[in-house]
Amino acid sequence: MSRIVNTEQAEFWGGAMGAAWVKKQAFFDALLEPVLKLLLSQTKVSPGERVVDIGCGTGASLLALAEKVGETGRVVGVDVSAPMLGMAKERVMAAGLTHVDCFEADAQVFDLSKMDAHHVVSRFGVMFFDDPYAAFANLAAALRPGGRISFVTWCSFAHNPWFLYPMEAAKSVVGAPPPPDPRAPGPMAFAEQDYVLDILDRAGFTQVQASAHDILLTPTGSLAEVAEFAGSEGPAARILREMGGTEEDAAKVGQLLCDAFAEFDEPNGLLVPAKLNVFNASAAG
Repeated sequence: MSRIVNTEQAEFWGGAMGAAWVKKQAFFDALLEPVLKLLLSQTKVSPGERVVDIGCGTGASLLALAEKVGETGRVVGVDVSAPMLGMAKERVMAAGLTHVDCFEADAQVFDLSKMDAHHVVSRFGVMFFDDPYAAFANLAAALRPGGRISFVTWCSFAHNPWFLYPMEAAKSVVGAPPPPDPRAPGPMAFAEQDYVLDILDRAGFTQVQASAHDILLTPTGSLAEVAEFAGSEGPAARILREMGGTEEDAAKVGQLLCDAFAEFDEPNGLLVPAKLNVFNASAAG
């Protein structure tokens, strides 16, 4: 494993959270499939190209990119989470892919200068850098002149019920902890487009663009199962933990979420509206 500077996130994703994503890999893949489709539509990866996937997680994006570039191309996945990357490697091997490599590394400092990539892409993998300005300068080094970076991030809580509803439910039961820094490493760190555009500009990227997209998340399972999951992970779990919530409190949150998410329950399953930022830019040259 390469040098790690973002130790807090490495410990977080290398511990219980990473293990939870591995355990529920199929659920997360289904939930975020529309996000991956959006990202792929933006990158326009072609056969024979080299792609670096930042925060490749358990491998869904790696498999999709490997299909896009074909055996004449190359895909390199980078992730700080050992358990998630371990599953990604297993999936790559099971698929018999010989043109995919995976590195357990901190992309903020990992030497990317020899990648000569046509594309750097990320599905929700770039919002966790300790120093995003340094990180994106490093990501730029992965690209050949004129290469493209494309990544997707969440817009604000207000536009994403998948995060907003659990957060509000937990607050209504146990109270609200002190608000975190909105730009601190985490899912919503890149909600502000102007902030991210400044990061890309300072990193030396050109043709920098940002756009917002409305999609529908597709969690699997019954309404009650999805509500239970949303209450046991993410912002609800964090608030319950910080405020000393009990199992009874968690059950109350789950019931509130069952009621809240009912508006999204369709005959073929839940469709949860979401708003995402998509950023595209070019390397200089």
